[in-house]
Amino acid sequence: MAHVSQGTSVHQLFESQAEKTPDAVSVVIGTEQLTYKQLNEQANQLAHHLISLGVGPEVLVGLSMERSLELIIGILGILKAGGAYVPLDPTYPKARLGFMIEDADAPVLVTQEHLTGLFPEYRSKVVCLDR
Repeated sequence: MAHVSQGTSVHQLFESQAEKTPDAVSVVIGTEQLTYKQLNEQANQLAHHLISLGVGPEVLVGLSMERSLELIIGILGILKAGGAYVPLDPTYPKARLGFMIEDADAPVLVTQEHLTGLFPEYRSKVVCLDR
């Protein structure tokens, strides 16, 4: 068993694994899959975009996704940008989601295009990972 030093974050552990086994399958959802390298590259791309939108340490980012590869990319990308994600379950009633995103005061929402209608009052930046 590998030693993990205290203070090592989840995304740092993931990056370490991606360096060791880039071509190994990292995640499988249904018939779709990504290798560690593919997942790391896509999460890095999202992280850079989020940083350009002002995400950094202690910045909350709304995350509303169905179970998908995009959900895993979203979580890792937000963490790599230094932010913290606020999980917004798309099965919740629209009013509850609206309250949650407003209460969190998240400047960015990461979601899927077909879910943007759940947040009609949201006026901040929206990033659709499936676009």
